[in-house]
Formats: sequence, structure tokens, C-alpha cells
Amino acid sequence: MDLSGSDALPRRPLGSTDLLVTPLCIGCASLGSMPETFGYVVPEAQALVTLRMAFRSPINFLDTAASYGDGESERRLGLVLKEFRGVPSGYVLSTKADRNLRTGDFCGDQVRRSVERSLRLLGLDRLQLVFLHDPEHTTFEEAMAPGGPVAVLQRFKEEGVIEHLGVAGGPIDLMIRYVETGAFEAVITHNRLTLLNRTAEPLVDFATPRGVAVLNAAPYGGGILARGPDAFARYAYQNAPPDLLARARGAAEVCRRYDVPLAAAALQFSVRDARIASTIVGVSSPERIAETLALARFPIPEPMWAELDQFATWEGDPERPRQPGSSPG
Repeated sequence: MDLSGSDALPRRPLGSTDLLVTPLCIGCASLGSMPETFGYVVPEAQALVTLRMAFRSPINFLDTAASYGDGESERRLGLVLKEFRGVPSGYVLSTKADRNLRTGDFCGDQVRRSVERSLRLLGLDRLQLVFLHDPEHTTFEEAMAPGGPVAVLQRFKEEGVIEHLGVAGGPIDLMIRYVETGAFEAVITHNRLTLLNRTAEPLVDFATPRGVAVLNAAPYGGGILARGPDAFARYAYQNAPPDLLARARGAAEVCRRYDVPLAAAALQFSVRDARIASTIVGVSSPERIAETLALARFPIPEPMWAELDQFATWEGDPERPRQPGSSPG
């Protein structure tokens, strides 16, 4: 997708919903200050300035979750939304319903409490888009059972509290299984559709013809494709194995030969894919919003893409088990 030559960004339907979103989405995980995941603290004042700019930027889509900073991301968003008297016209805000990060409880009542807390922290009486978050922390059968997490979210939708439902998680086979139920209008995959890892391809191919919007989070693999493998040798919030580091260095070398920032290639790999409704990019400061727009518009020669394909793998989950609540996907 060509984003050059204009401050405005195109908007496309979010799957079969009535929501229109830009091909870039601002991820708000780090704005909740999650140093255990990202390695740095984001002070509240910095987060608020960033969010104010986000709601004035050409990017009309923001994504958060109940688990980001255990509510801190939503609380900070709520402070800014109060200034704007709600979600500004033309903008879309999504959040995610989570398990209890302390006990691991992921029952229907917990999901109800999660949604109710999100409403309270955000200062809203309805939510445009809510994802069932990281359902790999329960079983598919328990999630889909009567009175379980999915049933609770569907009840909120029937009551008009939630407009649209999605599912966001890791294991691709599991995400396909949830999409197959027909209960969800959008799906988020993270760290699995990047320059280095294409394991989400079956999910994209399964969801797209069914009208389920695919959102791709963490196009930088958690940072390695933004800062470079020698500066940040981690992928998907874990230390990068030697093979992945070697492939990342190969991709970086190709980008150097073409005089293209590695981060621009990593971001545009996702943005240029017409099957991806929006690419979720985490930001931690106002400068990051401007940098993201610049990277998305950086001219990239077409031949470079074929050279980069050699460094990708289509097999193997990029993540090992993480600490509870650490997934910003």
C-alpha cells in the first residue's frame, strides 16, 4: 500500500464490520509502562502527551488491553479520553478482555469483571471492539462453554455494551479454531507475520475469505527488526536463538545494500499486505508516532522484497512460555 505523498492515510473496512481503520494502528502496551516486557519505563506524563498526539494523528486506530500494566494503559487512555469527551469522531479504540493475572482465573465471571473494569478505567459506556485475549491460557472447551468467556462477551454484545468481538493470541492452530466458530469478527496475531517469521500465513488465509479482519501486531518482532540484531538480540520478548540472529543480520545487510532502514522494511512488509486490515505498532513517545509514519512511507525498491524472503521461516512457534501478562499481542 502506497502511503506516500499525503498526510492522510487511507481507511479500509475492518473485515465485515462497519468500522473503518487506517493500515496502521497504535499499540498502547508500552504506554501502560511494562518494563518487565519492554525493558523501559514510560512515565505517565509522557504517555498522556503521546496519547493526545495519537488522537490528533492520521492514524485513527488504537489498541490496548486490560492486562497492559494490569489496567494502567487503559487508565491513562481514560484520562485522555476524558479530555476529548470520549473517543474522538472517526477514531476506533479496541481493548482486550483478560484472565486474572494474579490467579490465572479465566472463567466467564472473570471476563465480565475484566470488561467492566475496562469500561470504568476508559470512562466509556460502550466499547467498539473487544478481543478475547491470550485464550491459550485456558482450554478451547472452557472458553466456549455455556457461561464461559466467549458466552459472556457475546452477552455484552447482545446488550450493546460491545459492538464487535475479536480474538487475539499466539498459537496459530488455536486462533484458526476460534475463527472457525464464527463468533469473532477480527483476529490479532503477533510476532508470527514478520520479515523473519511467517507462521501466521495459514491463519491469514483462513480468516480473510470468511470476512474476519486480520490485525498483525509486533511487526518488529518485539524490537529486533526496529533496532537491529546487534543492538537488540531478542525476538518475541525472548533472547533470540543463533539461527534467528543470523537471519536477522542477513535481512539487515540486504537493507543496507539498498539504503533502506531495516525498520521500514519490517513495517512495510506487513502494511503492504492487502490481507492485513491494520498493523499494530507499539509507541512510547510522540516522536515514535511521527517515526512510524515516516517508516511506512519510506520508498522501498520492489526487488528488495524477494531478497528478504530468504530469511523467513514458515515453521515453528517463535515464542517459548512467558510470564503471565507479558504478551502485548
